[in-house]
Amino acid sequence: MDNDEWAWRPIQLQKAGTPMSSISIIGLGGMGRAIGARAVEGGHAVEVVGRDAAKAKDLAAALGGGATAGTFRTAPAGDIVILAVPNASAVPVVAQYGDALAGKVIIDITNPMKADASGLTTPDGTSAAQEIAKAAPASAHVVKAFNTVFGHVLTPGRPLDVLFAGDDARAKADVSAFIQSLGLRPLDAGGLEMAHWLEGAGLLMINLARHGVGDFNFALGISNLS
Repeated sequence: MDNDEWAWRPIQLQKAGTPMSSISIIGLGGMGRAIGARAVEGGHAVEVVGRDAAKAKDLAAALGGGATAGTFRTAPAGDIVILAVPNASAVPVVAQYGDALAGKVIIDITNPMKADASGLTTPDGTSAAQEIAKAAPASAHVVKAFNTVFGHVLTPGRPLDVLFAGDDARAKADVSAFIQSLGLRPLDAGGLEMAHWLEGAGLLMINLARHGVGDFNFALGISNLS
């Protein structure tokens, strides 16, 4: 499937009246803003949440499209909750929310890397996403996604590949549909154990930007040669 073919498909789905999701974004940084902007453009109900209530209101206003500001640590309005906080804060934030995340699909976008990008901070055999899943309520489902896309590349609306991984089929289907509704191509990498390798890909991209590519204006994608 070439880019032209899949890029327009989400727009056609929306015009046909496909129901959009309600999305809560915890975190007010660049990635949260970039995903929020595309979610608003895709017709989703978007809630942004941060510790600084004033900044959350400012971001909601900047996003437009009826985006709202939620209250930190109260139950998110969205069926899909995007965890767009620094990796070191991810597990503590999920623990603070506790049962307020019950039944939610949690998208982990974090990259657990050392400050000098020399390696991951998680040991072999686990991942940030798996640690988040341990901290989340049993009825919540964690899906790793968006960590292999730079926020500034995501913002302009380009058709890009988004790799994701998770254990729950229904949650993965919801996340796949959400990604596609943003004009992006979802690519399923398998179970949540694959999050370790997706996080490794995020680390690889940082080092490519610093060395082989020379800047951060690129995207990781898959080309089907068959």
